[in-house]
Amino acid sequence: MALSHALLKQLPKVELHCHLDGSLRIDTILDLAQKQKVSLPSTNADDLTSMLSIGDKRGTLEEYIARFDITLSVMQTPESLRRISYELIQDVADENVRYIEIRYSPILHTNAGMTLEESVLAVRDGLRKGEKDFGVKSGIIICGIRHISPQASLKLADLCLRFKHKGVVGFDLAGAEENFPAKDHREAFYHILNNNINATIHAGEAFGPASIHQAIHYCGAHRIGHGTRLKEDKDLMQYVNDHRITIESCLISNWHTKSVRSLKYHPFKYYYDKGIRITLNTDNRLISGTTLTKEFALAHSLFGLGLHDFREVTIIAMKSAFLPHDARRLMIKSIATELESEFGIMPEYIQRYKN
Repeated sequence: MALSHALLKQLPKVELHCHLDGSLRIDTILDLAQKQKVSLPSTNADDLTSMLSIGDKRGTLEEYIARFDITLSVMQTPESLRRISYELIQDVADENVRYIEIRYSPILHTNAGMTLEESVLAVRDGLRKGEKDFGVKSGIIICGIRHISPQASLKLADLCLRFKHKGVVGFDLAGAEENFPAKDHREAFYHILNNNINATIHAGEAFGPASIHQAIHYCGAHRIGHGTRLKEDKDLMQYVNDHRITIESCLISNWHTKSVRSLKYHPFKYYYDKGIRITLNTDNRLISGTTLTKEFALAHSLFGLGLHDFREVTIIAMKSAFLPHDARRLMIKSIATELESEFGIMPEYIQRYKN
């Protein structure tokens, strides 16, 4: 049965992999650039959208990342971070996202003198105001960057610790994989894990399963960002499944960065059928021109996911969220109740029993 975009938009959702600096509104970029006297490659909204949103212009991961130079140029003040964070919560509330983890690297926002601490406080303030106005709960994931020094990652890990239980829920390592191995940053992850903080790492997107192996076995990642190459190592894939390590899948973004040769060959459904914990995410809403509803619609049209599958994927995401166990349980109960009362979607075994 075909599911309408309107129905998919109404479903309660959870997102674990969303970059703040890849999810701005074009109008906001233009407005902030004017106020901050920042030079943009174009002040025409359509032209700027064409430059930033990839559309059909596929390229390498490095070419994808290069677009962030433009968005970061207007994200160098506390005021801009508060506004962008708040607007992102407003945007995701429009498609009934109930919980979202938003990641960014404070070290990329210090060009105009803003401190690392000021940037976290600004993002947290924007997210909290968004929760108050729109009801969407959120957490911050601080990112180390592969091509920046391991010492910088250690400094960011310490920042993460200082904001533990104060808005920050986890630590990540992002950026180009090739020639920048995760194991070089393992001291930062030792610091994170020794202080009982959750970790996720971008791995197996533009590089092979060895990258995922390092993320898990050198750095102790609890979740893997993208993980499209995991299927190339069946033993490692079994380990990921056995240990319930979650894959944060981003369909459209993976196609944009040529992590998959074609969307129909994306391993999402293969992993899902194997019982691996896998979730749907946007990665970068502006850069990839996507929403979580679009990702759901793509999973429906490509892989035949139905309402019970979306229930499963959403519950998996909430189970995998970097929140305390009791908080996760409460949100899972709330989402499950909404799915049953508003959409008639119950766990499949109950549905089969009633039939």
